[in-house]
Amino acid sequence: MDDTIHAHLARHLSMMGLPLTDGLVDILKENFSAEEAKIALLLPAVNIPLTPVTPEELARETGMDLEHIAKNLETLANRRLIFKGLSQNKEKGYALHQAGFGFPQSFFWDGKNTPFALKMTKLVMKYFNRKVTLEAFGGKSTKAYRYIPVHQSLKPEVQAVFPHDMMDTVLDNAERFAVAHCPCRVQAGLMDRACEHPLEVCLKFDDMAAYLIDQGLGREITREEAGKIVKGAAEAGLVHFVDNAAGKIKHNCNCCGCSCWNVGMIRRRKIPRDELMAVYFVRETDPDLCVGCGACLDICPVAAITLEDGAARVDQNWCIGCGVCALKCDFDALKISYRKDQGQVPQDFETLHTTIRKERDPVS
Repeated sequence: MDDTIHAHLARHLSMMGLPLTDGLVDILKENFSAEEAKIALLLPAVNIPLTPVTPEELARETGMDLEHIAKNLETLANRRLIFKGLSQNKEKGYALHQAGFGFPQSFFWDGKNTPFALKMTKLVMKYFNRKVTLEAFGGKSTKAYRYIPVHQSLKPEVQAVFPHDMMDTVLDNAERFAVAHCPCRVQAGLMDRACEHPLEVCLKFDDMAAYLIDQGLGREITREEAGKIVKGAAEAGLVHFVDNAAGKIKHNCNCCGCSCWNVGMIRRRKIPRDELMAVYFVRETDPDLCVGCGACLDICPVAAITLEDGAARVDQNWCIGCGVCALKCDFDALKISYRKDQGQVPQDFETLHTTIRKERDPVS
């Protein structure tokens, strides 16, 4: 690792969970000038994503010129390299992009096919190898993300007990909505590996939605439009993916096994399911009702279903409980059940990321 200002910024980002490698430094060198990297280093490596601080706060803490700090931060925000939003005092502030919250998604949310997007795709794919992906998103006890089963796959009694495991509840708890392009499938398309799944299905809520709208990375939609996108994604065999929290969820991705960093890794058996994601549900098959038609095999995003003795058999070690198979079963031969070996979903977004930070660095 070199000792340039970009390497120092990479070490700073690693405090928020982005693994420190030469690949991360290469991405930073491609996007930040030396002075911009110096200014970005002023932003705190906080445990909770999307936590802005104001230029005035940074100037007071560092003694640096306020105008210089403010000008550089605004430039970085306009180039979509840092987050811009409102501080706790409702003043304009800035925060570093964190894994899954702008890094590396801000390069691809707008869905544009440009030489720069292709260059970033190659750098991002080089950086996010299996080891880095596991270190950034998995491995620890509390996972940053979880899957939510499609609405039709959960029986009414389950919905009553686990309302936070329904996309309707996620949408009802949000006030502002934006939709962007799936960064994973955008990158796959840039590398001539595009699948047939829909692209504009990446939903953001509240302050994250405001950021995407303001920066032209996504477009504003209504709650009703968001509901239609969720329904269409499920029908297309996509997996609902959200923050691993019961409340204050910031985003919902709808992922495929072809291209997406999480479902794809599991489908290809690169990272064990429970090391990467919080999976609270699994599928169970009723052998008396299953006729072995095979419809669920084709749609399973993680290839966890086989036919044995004329009935569907589910590999419980790889099933992610997404429930998309339920939409294809005409015989009501399956149910999505809560795993008895799982704890409770963290209370809210702040609790989730505070817990993750403590697990990653117990002395912090």
